[in-house]
Amino acid sequence: MRYLFLLNPAAGRQDRTGLLRQAAEAALKRAGIPASDWEIRRTEYQGHARLLAGEAARTGQELMIFAAGGDGTFNEALTGASPYPNAAVGCIPAGSGNDFLRTFGTRAEFLDLDAQLAGQAVTIDLMDTTLGLSAAVCAAGLDAQVANGAVAYRHNPLFHGEAAYLLSALRQICGPLGRRFRFEADGEVLEEDVLMCAVCNTRDYGGGFRAAPLARPDDGWLDLVVVRKVGRLKILRLLGRYKEGRHFDGQAVAADLAPWFIFRRVKQVSMTFPDGRGPVIATADGECAPVDRLDISIRPGAGRVVLPAGVLERFAAARTGAEK
Repeated sequence: MRYLFLLNPAAGRQDRTGLLRQAAEAALKRAGIPASDWEIRRTEYQGHARLLAGEAARTGQELMIFAAGGDGTFNEALTGASPYPNAAVGCIPAGSGNDFLRTFGTRAEFLDLDAQLAGQAVTIDLMDTTLGLSAAVCAAGLDAQVANGAVAYRHNPLFHGEAAYLLSALRQICGPLGRRFRFEADGEVLEEDVLMCAVCNTRDYGGGFRAAPLARPDDGWLDLVVVRKVGRLKILRLLGRYKEGRHFDGQAVAADLAPWFIFRRVKQVSMTFPDGRGPVIATADGECAPVDRLDISIRPGAGRVVLPAGVLERFAAARTGAEK
């Protein structure tokens, strides 16, 4: 088994790659892993983690890759490694969002490098999207605009992490709201005035908004959650519950919110925007871009991720329970 640590100096408020390197080296030594079996690399530009992960995985040797950064860094490493069944990718949260890991455990659990090295690989589903491969959530509308706007605050010492997303949300709410969306989801066609929508493989995005509390990344389904266009006063009420996942009650949208939410479990969905107002901002795992059309489909069991030891036990138990 080989181990590759990829450290992103641009993640978070400041460059922590020096401290991360020291922590990784100490954990590797405690685990008794020979120096010849591991490598620590610092990424130098956007896309570099994908390149390094692909190069390392291409050798065919069993490989664990640990991506230290945000969801974008993890996504890059997972994209680079995904064609190779010998490679699995772990997430070390050093970014502003790190929403992927929230489905599985806490930030502290994923920062435990001893537990990471004692962990194992599990298979999860991935999404093919217009923006590229995604492990977590692909969204469009207000939520994507918030993610796009949060970038401006990520290196501000006063507004980082969830605060950057919340500040961006307040700013976006003050601007134009709502677009006309046309959805084609597993053969069903819907056309709605939409505030925002998310196609979810995991539960959380946008700095901790629990869009899809029922989502599981290993069940072969995507959770499509659509919020219809509402007025500004209603938004504040909806967003509070949306953030905490309380827009669901059991296995369905809460009855009092049903007029404003649409929920479907799908294998694929396409979105177009017939209002003639040009592209819509979309986001996949924290990376944002304008699109004229958004296509998303599931790739069951296409990803291999490393889960820390304690997290792994819970995930395995939950998977067993879901299969019964």
